Amino acid sequence: MENLKRLIRTIPDYPKPGIMFRDITTLLGDSQGLKAAIARLAEPYRTEPVDAVAGIEARGFILGGAVADRLGCGFVPIRKKGKLPWKTIGQEYTLEYGVDTIEIHEDAIKPGQRILIVDDLIATGGTAEAAVKLVRRSGGEVLGAAFVIDLPEIGGAKLLRDLGIAVHTLMAFEGH
Repeated sequence: MENLKRLIRTIPDYPKPGIMFRDITTLLGDSQGLKAAIARLAEPYRTEPVDAVAGIEARGFILGGAVADRLGCGFVPIRKKGKLPWKTIGQEYTLEYGVDTIEIHEDAIKPGQRILIVDDLIATGGTAEAAVKLVRRSGGEVLGAAFVIDLPEIGGAKLLRDLGIAVHTLMAFEGH
């Protein structure tokens, strides 16, 4: 994992002072690193009956699409409000200074389907928690949630585990 961790660029004071932004674009740009990350994200679910991967906009699309291909299942995009062209259902979540909404198509998940949620990073867990709620409201079962990076001090992975979601991460960074 240390080899993959070295491919993550840390940008101090972005987007505001005191934040250490963990940038995965450097990992995505490394062919061997990207291949290894996809394989490791998919590995725990290789023998599970996954019906679809739900990727959270935007880096979750890149990773989630590749994981879905690796697992031989479908892909469900989770987008910001107003970006999907068909009838949608939405779920609000709290931001530091307000509220936002993510959406899926109302027919994207069939009742009983087993869904794996994928994104690049889990911090507060607000977006991931909203994704869990969307999947469950659609009648789907959340098989788990997989992320490249966990920021454990912020508590998002714990939040998901407290909701009964198995969380798989490839690496952790201390701090914000």
